Amino acid sequence: MRAVVMAAGEGRRIRPLSERWPKPILPIDGRPVVATVLRELAAAGCDEVTVVTGHLAEQVESLLGDGSAFGARIRYVRQPLPNGSADAVRRALVAPALVAAADTVFARGTFERFLGEWDDAPGAVAARAGEPALDPRIARAFANPAGLTGVPLWGLGEDLVRFLDGLPGPPFELAEAFGRALAAGLEVRGVAVAGTRDLTHPVDLIRENFLYLS
Repeated sequence: MRAVVMAAGEGRRIRPLSERWPKPILPIDGRPVVATVLRELAAAGCDEVTVVTGHLAEQVESLLGDGSAFGARIRYVRQPLPNGSADAVRRALVAPALVAAADTVFARGTFERFLGEWDDAPGAVAARAGEPALDPRIARAFANPAGLTGVPLWGLGEDLVRFLDGLPGPPFELAEAFGRALAAGLEVRGVAVAGTRDLTHPVDLIRENFLYLS
């Protein structure tokens, strides 16, 4: 299975850190988040990866190189403007593919489990327990969406690619594309996953790397 890693965002909520460093290369547990994502993808068998870069792209590309240090083969595409997740994936032009954000650490084994539950369906979406409530556009993919919130992990099958076109925006978002696929009757499987870790605000850099301070 191939993968698309979205690493183009500006990280506005974590400013001013993201004015100097792109959010995906900031650390959780002392390791760049995007490096952890790449290693976990490779461990799940997703060793052909397209990384979509944009904001401070050179720093991300310099860190990851050709991917060999992470057990993967990487190619890069640029997203010139921050036009949303669907635009980023559309530029990658890869399907079927597991799509993940570059700034989220998933629990170990999440990618393997997600791939197993996605299986041969046209698409899949992931969610975890928590708030805010799951986006209503994709909530119908889950038998019981109560208490779930979305996470940036998607299964993009070839039959779903056409729904990436003609979206309202910018920004153009994957939730809208998958919601339209569900409305059209395509099977999109909802997969509940374990908790995730993310650097949302500057203080999170301390919380996620100096646990003894909590």
